[in-house]
Amino acid sequence: MANHAGSEGTVHVGANAIAEIKGWSLSESANIIDDSEIGDAWKTKKAGSKEWNGSIDCFWDETDTNGQVAMTMGASITLNLYPEGATTGDTYYTGSAIITGISRSAAVDGMVEVSFTFEGNGALTESTVA
Repeated sequence: MANHAGSEGTVHVGANAIAEIKGWSLSESANIIDDSEIGDAWKTKKAGSKEWNGSIDCFWDETDTNGQVAMTMGASITLNLYPEGATTGDTYYTGSAIITGISRSAAVDGMVEVSFTFEGNGALTESTVA
């Protein structure tokens, strides 16, 4: 069974790698619809629409014009998330996303950091790097 170190991962906005990534997360979920009828002893349910969202945490890099700087509030971007790297045969997830939040932080004993949150806009596709 294969497993991977988090340091193998990367994230791209379109074809451009985002600089200084510390970590990222991706969540998928499906809405559930209750289709129970009066008199049913047990509730029954059906799967409804699906959605995806997540976050990207970075050390701030204002020179990363095609990555961090491109992720402005409300921007619609093509997001490519690579959990095991971006070489031939690696799995990745891709879809259109909207940047929904940006937070920045700095501390006297740390680096300046930025976090981006996003919501998927349509389907998330699992693919393999060609």
